[in-house]
Amino acid sequence: MMKISHFLNLEWKQFFRSSHWQKSVALNILLILLALYFMASFLVMGVALYPILKEQFPDQNPLIIVNGVLFYWWLAELMIRFFFQKLPVMSVKPLLTLPVKRSKVVNYVLGKSTLSFINFLPLFAVIPFGVMLIINDYPLVSVLVWILAMIIMTLIMNFLNFIIESFSSDSELAFLPIIVLVGGLFALNYFDIVSLSKFTGNAMTAVYNQPIYLIILVLILAGVYLFNFKILKQKLYLDSSLKSKVAEVNVADLGWTKRFGDLAPFMQLDLKLIWRNKRSKSSAFLMIIGLLYGLAFYPNPTYQEMPWIFGFVGIFVTGIFMISFGQFIPAWDSAYYKLLMSQNIKYEQYLKSKFTLMAMSVIILFVLSIPYVYFGWKILLAHFSAALYNIGVNTHVVLFGGAFNRKKIDLSQRAAFNYQGTGAVQWLIGIPLMLLPLAIFGGVYAISNFETGCAVLAILGIIGILFHQKLMRFITEKYLESKYKMISAFGQDS
Repeated sequence: MMKISHFLNLEWKQFFRSSHWQKSVALNILLILLALYFMASFLVMGVALYPILKEQFPDQNPLIIVNGVLFYWWLAELMIRFFFQKLPVMSVKPLLTLPVKRSKVVNYVLGKSTLSFINFLPLFAVIPFGVMLIINDYPLVSVLVWILAMIIMTLIMNFLNFIIESFSSDSELAFLPIIVLVGGLFALNYFDIVSLSKFTGNAMTAVYNQPIYLIILVLILAGVYLFNFKILKQKLYLDSSLKSKVAEVNVADLGWTKRFGDLAPFMQLDLKLIWRNKRSKSSAFLMIIGLLYGLAFYPNPTYQEMPWIFGFVGIFVTGIFMISFGQFIPAWDSAYYKLLMSQNIKYEQYLKSKFTLMAMSVIILFVLSIPYVYFGWKILLAHFSAALYNIGVNTHVVLFGGAFNRKKIDLSQRAAFNYQGTGAVQWLIGIPLMLLPLAIFGGVYAISNFETGCAVLAILGIIGILFHQKLMRFITEKYLESKYKMISAFGQDS
């Protein structure tokens, strides 16, 4: 029988033998530094929370105040977990042909999920806050029980997140259930239909005063764990991914792509890939969300007095498809990348088809965003400048970042907000994509005016368009240098 130590040994070898480890040491170090930053921030918050609350609300109990806002903490935590935390399922298919109990594999996978960084991060605030309570003469046993209750609630959120994911994984807009759940709970509390914040605050205070109530949290934790165990065990079969449903394939007329000459076959492949797979189809659906993104800013009078943010919104609105689709180039083709690279094709044509598709999306989104001029001509000017910047600069940035992509994508996975196949490259590329134009636009606006900021973005975009051929040759060379590394990485399961 296979012991837990064998699982740990397999995980250790899988981690260090994968193609991502040694080739991404610098990125891993950066992520470690980022984790240390968050740990330090939470630690400072935990230490400073008690004296700040005592100073601001001298007549109230800081612990009661904290318990009163835990409802919002847990709502935010549930949202963050849904979008960023995935069940750490190891490559278990080889084990299913061996004499290994499925229950042991499931228990190990669920147990491993408790070691997520997201589970440990709140402790850097909870424990220091508890220590501050003890220093200020709060009962030791009661404080320790409260800390234990917070740890149990963190684990409950951990397993509750996987339950929500399991029920939403098959829908095209998989993020809607979590939005409806969190939004509904928030609305019930906000409109005082059901005072959930008061209920959770009183519940945590009751646990603090009467440790016997801790049993209720333990029972809830056991319930969500067993429910996860049942769901995962049912799916743990070699043929669990086989589909019995047969659907008719609708073939769209892509004849219009022939006007792009040699790029047409690649563009047709991309368009078919986007439309026929759940994961890639989410990129098209996100265009709608991105197009409506401006409604969160432009109708608000506060942002009308902050026009420097229009550049950032314009980058996002006109570039949402470019960002969501482009950051995974060439991982979209990872399933058949080896076959693709064995064909007699020019790599530059392959990349130009990706560029053309992204540039077309920027133009279409800019045209569709023209009605935003209702909120002011400055918005239209900002969107036009942002569109030029996206075409001339950001398209080349995402293509260049793809040369360092080493993680394959499973196109059959759930559609929206699925971070399978996401590596450090996808997170780091957000800096030049979003923050750099915001810094440029904001900086120019601060020393000059709005029109000059728009002009600078537009000029940078035009320069990128003029040097497109040279930039594409440079990017192509980077892909050719990484060609065999990507073939090797895409052939791995992790």
